[in-house]
Amino acid sequence: MIDATSASDGRDSQSQISERTLTILDVALLTDARAFLRGDYLPKIERCLDILGEEDVWWRANPGSNSIGNLILHLDGSTRSWILGVAGGRRVVRDRDAEFSERGPLAKSALLARLRATLAEADEVLAVLDEATLLERRPSSKGEVTVLWAVLHGVEHFAMHTGQIIMLTKLRTAAVLRLGD
Repeated sequence: MIDATSASDGRDSQSQISERTLTILDVALLTDARAFLRGDYLPKIERCLDILGEEDVWWRANPGSNSIGNLILHLDGSTRSWILGVAGGRRVVRDRDAEFSERGPLAKSALLARLRATLAEADEVLAVLDEATLLERRPSSKGEVTVLWAVLHGVEHFAMHTGQIIMLTKLRTAAVLRLGD
């Protein structure tokens, strides 16, 4: 356990978070992050892929837009980078440009298997983080960040692109998706 009241980050003692509060927040945050990634966002992406044809996954609204396939490759890469790499301390090799330049045809099943495997690894990382680790500062593509920042960014980034996948699916199919929210 860390003693948050002795942190030397320039905050005054009145704004310090107590050790007990940090522990409760840490557990809730990590539990919710895991639930959002695998229990909310992934099923929405799976539902979209269920109603799309293979060619629809690589459709682009225009040359400057991304396809659903590109977004899934990007979600895989960004999740590996932020949650496995920064938060988990694992070595991650990523070719971000390739995530967007791919034109397919990678099968829906292959894209989904890859994303599921990455989310399973991310879940393992999130399951073992503790309050001390969440406050560690680590290098990232955006400079030095806390592990907490990396987790929050990874989850919000995943949410944003899940929304884009849903919108592209609606544009392509005119389907009522019944996503359950």
